[in-house]
Amino acid sequence: MGSPPAELLEARGVRVHFGGVKALDGVDLTIRRTEIVGLIGPNGAGKTTLVNVLSGFQRPSAGAVRLLGDEVTFWPPDELARRGLVRTFQSIRLFPALTVFENVEAAAVCVAPGRRAARAVSRELLRSVKLEHRADDAARELPHGDERKLGIARALALRPTFLLLDEPAAGLNEAEGDELVALLVGLRDRFALGLLVIEHDMRLIMALCEQIQVLDHGKTIAVGTPAEIRRDQTVRTAYLGTDARGS
Repeated sequence: MGSPPAELLEARGVRVHFGGVKALDGVDLTIRRTEIVGLIGPNGAGKTTLVNVLSGFQRPSAGAVRLLGDEVTFWPPDELARRGLVRTFQSIRLFPALTVFENVEAAAVCVAPGRRAARAVSRELLRSVKLEHRADDAARELPHGDERKLGIARALALRPTFLLLDEPAAGLNEAEGDELVALLVGLRDRFALGLLVIEHDMRLIMALCEQIQVLDHGKTIAVGTPAEIRRDQTVRTAYLGTDARGS
């Protein structure tokens, strides 16, 4: 059953032009709350630029962004985060000298009604991402896979309705990628999140996402289920750079 119309993150006709370069050229996107959407495309397709527009880090040249029924096109990132739109970055940006627990608490205090509530939220989130046993370790001591989990826990501490993840599986091996898929599905279900995931790991995207949107040269070239995207000749050609029907 679909979400009510207001429980959407929407982009309509988004354009971002840098001089003569059209990083985005009229892109639409819709994410429903509790839906997991993958955003894929070749390098330079405009994926991160679109996420930057959605999260307030890039002003569009044209177009509109709506969040939970409100137009938020030019809202700054902090106001969007308070409204429920949070993003992660390819670079995790942890506080390396703080403990794992303190990294989550630093985000939780921004929205929790007091320090005690922030600490309770932090403990819950570390359990949710299976890092409670590392709570007292310095963040710089974590292996790469656990750094990724901590980045997600810190984003969740801001209580998002929509969470935008920029390459959350970067640097993970296959087993860690499988664990991430299970983790994200569980978090979506537990916290009723809408997720937008940029990722180059097609195996992970196909296993995780219910809908996939494909960009190429700043335009949407396909939207569909994983099975539909896998069969789409336009997508195959964009990725391989040639007519891929025989491959």
